[in-house]
Amino acid sequence: MASSFLRTALRGAFITFRGNPFTDGQDALQYESDGLIICRDGLIEFAGPWDARHPLLAGATLRHYPDALMVPGFIDTHVHYPQMQMIGAYGAQLIDWLNTYTFVAEQQYSDLTYARTVADTFICELLRSGTTTAAVYCTVHPASVQTFFEAAEKRDLRMIAGKVLMDRNAPDALLDTAQSGYDDSLALINAWHGRGRLHYAITPRFAPTSSPAQLEAAGALWKGNPTTYMQTHLSENHDEIAWVKSLFPGRKGYLDVYDHYGLVGPRALYGHAIHVDASEWQRLAEADASVTHCPTSNLFLGSGLFDFARTCEPEAGLLPVRTGLATDVGAGTSLSMLRSMGEAYKVGQLGGYSLSAIKAFYLATRGAANALHLEHRIGSIAAGHDADIVVLDRHSTPLLKFRDSYCNSIEEVMFVLMTLADDRAVNAVYINGAPASLA
Repeated sequence: MASSFLRTALRGAFITFRGNPFTDGQDALQYESDGLIICRDGLIEFAGPWDARHPLLAGATLRHYPDALMVPGFIDTHVHYPQMQMIGAYGAQLIDWLNTYTFVAEQQYSDLTYARTVADTFICELLRSGTTTAAVYCTVHPASVQTFFEAAEKRDLRMIAGKVLMDRNAPDALLDTAQSGYDDSLALINAWHGRGRLHYAITPRFAPTSSPAQLEAAGALWKGNPTTYMQTHLSENHDEIAWVKSLFPGRKGYLDVYDHYGLVGPRALYGHAIHVDASEWQRLAEADASVTHCPTSNLFLGSGLFDFARTCEPEAGLLPVRTGLATDVGAGTSLSMLRSMGEAYKVGQLGGYSLSAIKAFYLATRGAANALHLEHRIGSIAAGHDADIVVLDRHSTPLLKFRDSYCNSIEEVMFVLMTLADDRAVNAVYINGAPASLA
């Protein structure tokens, strides 16, 4: 869908990133205490200090947001929309949780009407949380992808999604075949990839639920459609890793399974990546692949602690790995990236790494865009970028208002928001420069 709007001007404090705080320090953060953002035809025309005489203000609709902080639209790099109905399901670790809850819930998506209802609800909830782009897992059913892309297209969102590929070790009602998975995915790529702001992701759920034949077909599909994404799971849980080893005894490790079938490279997104060895980190970095950190999910399922130091600030001689933040709903317990930032800080603390607010906001905006190889389009408030912007109310709850009055720096404001705020702090969301409905 093409976007064409009159100029919209936003006045208020805003932050964005002109670099990577993991390597550039606090200088990576750009903060305007009284800023001006001017949007036109879906793009940001100007972002800088407020100037009432700015020539582009002529004819613009001006909206002023005092007591707020404008940020780039949040980016969720790993989330399962069909699992929204099972957020907070009690007990179990990964494999038992999949069998008890996930596979039961996902069987309902053979119903087009049901899938359409949940997809629409899911996207409304993303927007209410300030998330404007996400990398989304659908189910094995092509209709689940169709309905998701329809809902995203209706709102002109930049979204990535794909049909899950799964031909073994799951209920019969959720199994495809190597050939049908290939054919269905190719049809969806032809229908949706590159349509408006939509991108397709080839999506083998994880190695244990795809046969060698299906992984080979997925690799061939990605090779034949190299501008698409590939998303899957990697080294989330010790039992999962042992299962992969038993299923693929000829491979060196979990990542090598994907590598063997041509599923490692740029625009490959690996969810979790907790229990990854040194050689695998090196391979991910050299391949220009990305990992997605899912803190609320990892804590909820007791999976383990993400290694920020290795991915984002490796020792001399080692390469960093593109890293984005994610909710991983439904094992994740909230669609709010603010909540995910707060939990990521706790994961870092438990692992001996102090994740500053500047680094956390980076991972949810420009860093996530970098993980998606979309840093030239989203994740920043800068001229030429898509005008996807979130307005956070610093006084959205009495506690936030009280605590905010004691903040002495923008870094402290950001830290308070990521530890105390939630979707109630989302005052407004702009998609391509136009206000989105949050109802």
